[in-house]
Amino acid sequence: MRQRGRVRVGWKAETGVFLGVAFVAAGLLGVVQPATGVPPVVVRLNQFGPAVGVLVVALLWRSRIRGRLAGALPARGSDAPRRAWPAWLLVAAVVPVALAAVGYAALRGGPVVTDPGAFGHPFALIVVAQVVGACGEEIGWRCFLQPLLGARFGTLVSSVLVGAVWGVWHVGVFTEHPAYAAGFLLAAVAMSVVLGTALDRIRSNRLLLAGGYHALVNLGMLLLMDEESGAVVPMVLFGVANALVAVVWTRAAMSRRRADTITERGAR
Repeated sequence: MRQRGRVRVGWKAETGVFLGVAFVAAGLLGVVQPATGVPPVVVRLNQFGPAVGVLVVALLWRSRIRGRLAGALPARGSDAPRRAWPAWLLVAAVVPVALAAVGYAALRGGPVVTDPGAFGHPFALIVVAQVVGACGEEIGWRCFLQPLLGARFGTLVSSVLVGAVWGVWHVGVFTEHPAYAAGFLLAAVAMSVVLGTALDRIRSNRLLLAGGYHALVNLGMLLLMDEESGAVVPMVLFGVANALVAVVWTRAAMSRRRADTITERGAR
């Protein structure tokens, strides 16, 4: 009983420290960004808040961090039977943005398309910076917190929990219209369900997969939507589109898991 108590306190402490540092570090990085000269359109420094949280946890619990981040980086002998997931992840990232953009264009009488050359910086630089920034978030959300909570609450519940925290972490959305914030939170939870389910059985390269998905969504919204202006309709459409994709994705994942179980039992 004592050993079980120590483990339970341990993961709670790690979770609390990680979240506290991630929130505070993101706030501080957002404050200092203007002084650094790094344009937010290229990358937002507060995206690295979760990475700072993981670093602090690693310093406090060095013996555990390797196990916590298992599978985050590429490794030999990746999961051959599940190589289709990365391709489907690209689809899951693109479809919600496309659906929201098409719906928004229909409602406003024309598409919102931003020329990649209009940002004042090389678009290739923005793409690379977006991937790096997304990985700065995902090493915390999907590579650390998701497995930590998933071991205790299961994949689906932990994905919802991480998505909710991830959404609240974007505190700036709460300064917008309530419907805007609701659409954003719905999208965050739905995307977290897609990522959590997709990465559940992938044993390597989880960071790049999650970061690539995240960056692709951000780039799609940057080019095809104007939700950054505080426009409510595109954000609500984006949230609903992600929720639809998450439902389809979850059903497909459950069917695939049942098929894998039947195959494994037959092999025995």
